[in-house]
Amino acid sequence: MSRYFTLRQAEDALPEVERHLRDALFHRAEFERAREQWDDSQQKIRMSGGMRVNPSDMLALRARRDASAQAMKTAMDGIEEAGAHVKDLDIGLVDFMTLYHGEEVCLCWRMGEDAIRFWHGAEEGFRGRKPIDEEFLKNHSAGGEVGEDPKTH
Repeated sequence: MSRYFTLRQAEDALPEVERHLRDALFHRAEFERAREQWDDSQQKIRMSGGMRVNPSDMLALRARRDASAQAMKTAMDGIEEAGAHVKDLDIGLVDFMTLYHGEEVCLCWRMGEDAIRFWHGAEEGFRGRKPIDEEFLKNHSAGGEVGEDPKTH
């Protein structure tokens, strides 16, 4: 089940989400570097007919690769726990679910943007982004959580 946000709630969550997103990007890059070094080492071993390998170097490389993969997963889990959904890690695209006229839609944010300024239908994706205007602000909600005005923005 999706968690729904008002615009204000989503923007309040942005610093945490952005921190996790940056961590995920960093650890993905680290993982890729370690994987490439691992693949290069494996290729050299095959090309040399099974040359002698320093096992501690290979174990350290594998440990670095695995640690980066785990750290990236932890960062991605942090984004999900904050209630956001990563749509494209390469460009840092994140959606927060909201309700607009009772329909599930997405508040859309891309890393580098200073605020959430766009929304799109749940099936439209990034290309369907529309600017958040007064009409949207008046008619979106987080589903009416207890003790909260669902139209707060």
